[in-house]
Amino acid sequence: MAQILNLELESKAAQVREFLSAAVQRYGRVVYANSLGAEAMVLTDIICSSVPQVDIVSIDTGRLHEETYELLAKLQRRYQNRIRVIYPDAQDVSDLVTRQGINGFFESTAARGACCNVRKVVPFSKFVAGYDAWVTGVRREQSKTRSEGEAVEWDAQNGLHKLSPLLDWTEEQIWAYIRARKLPFNSLHEKGYPSIGCAPCTRAIMPGEDHRAGRWWWEQPEQRECGLHPKARLGGRVAALPAAMPSAQG
Repeated sequence: MAQILNLELESKAAQVREFLSAAVQRYGRVVYANSLGAEAMVLTDIICSSVPQVDIVSIDTGRLHEETYELLAKLQRRYQNRIRVIYPDAQDVSDLVTRQGINGFFESTAARGACCNVRKVVPFSKFVAGYDAWVTGVRREQSKTRSEGEAVEWDAQNGLHKLSPLLDWTEEQIWAYIRARKLPFNSLHEKGYPSIGCAPCTRAIMPGEDHRAGRWWWEQPEQRECGLHPKARLGGRVAALPAAMPSAQG
């Protein structure tokens, strides 16, 4: 049986529950884009146990680690297939590989961006059409770009609100929650992979390296996003928050 959370974690989890419940009340249709990383284990558990009105989706790009598929299977069993898995268009993938080769994304940032666009950004954009807000697991600690985020932002690229309830959680708090709730997690985390994406584009990091140093490591740090989280904050901060939502500093 899962352990009871300590007071600090229960307070943090309660803020997330209130944040998401308020989001459903304000925005209506809300979806969580589950990355299957450590943060995703926390959000999936909170949503499934306390805010089931939030839908959950995960993108199978076709290039994930076997360990990621094993984790997904565990989550589907634990949460009764609450996570909907979506896929890129087969013809789009075929055309991409014809143009740039099976591993052409190593050749340039533009080529890598094109791959991410076909395998992740486009299927995500198609799926969220009709939703009013989407939830992310990004945290300020993860990178300089993400440190500048706000709890509620307008995602101009997809035309809906972007919600980040874990922004101020620390790595230690994420893992304390996972351990306390006895949640499954990707076994690659125990092999030096703090951030896990597609298999060819993810490696283990060295001690002291940035959390996302293993993602697209051949590129400059400011370029290491897939496109779901634009480097330029096009829409900016949303000034008015629902009453029950904590501020970015909460």
